[in-house]
Amino acid sequence: VRCWQFRQPTAIHRASRPTRPDKARRLGYKNKQGICIYRTRVKRGGRKRLAAKGICYGKPKTSGVNQLKFQRSLQSVAEERVGRACGGLRVLNSYWVGQDAVYKYYEVICVDTAHKAIRNDPRINWICNPVHKHRELRGLTSAGKKNRGMGKGHNYTKVIGSSR
Repeated sequence: VRCWQFRQPTAIHRASRPTRPDKARRLGYKNKQGICIYRTRVKRGGRKRLAAKGICYGKPKTSGVNQLKFQRSLQSVAEERVGRACGGLRVLNSYWVGQDAVYKYYEVICVDTAHKAIRNDPRINWICNPVHKHRELRGLTSAGKKNRGMGKGHNYTKVIGSSR
């Protein structure tokens, strides 16, 4: 029933409250002015190569059309789409809320950095700095970091910023 409800509105829409309040709070959500939830859906499945008439030129390694997988997770794609749609908001984090045969549904926690309640709160006002503009487009949210191969500890000592 829940997935049916998620399917009805537009692909990106404002949710009045988080579907999973426990998860949202663990990821930094607070029920206060300036913090809002956007629900979005992303098509499931692999990524098909855009190739005219299915012809891929070049070496045989590049010849596939169908069984290709997108490098980033669907969750980071969902964050990116919300970040583009809501340009004035900063993407804090996101979490899974459901899936059916066609879509995966995510809720994205967004912060309005122009709001005084956010600017005056020392726990969250770090996100008001201009270096945090469009974190989701640069792989700085937790979903984006996962597929950059960034981490902490002895396994990650040789990782350079862009390589894995």
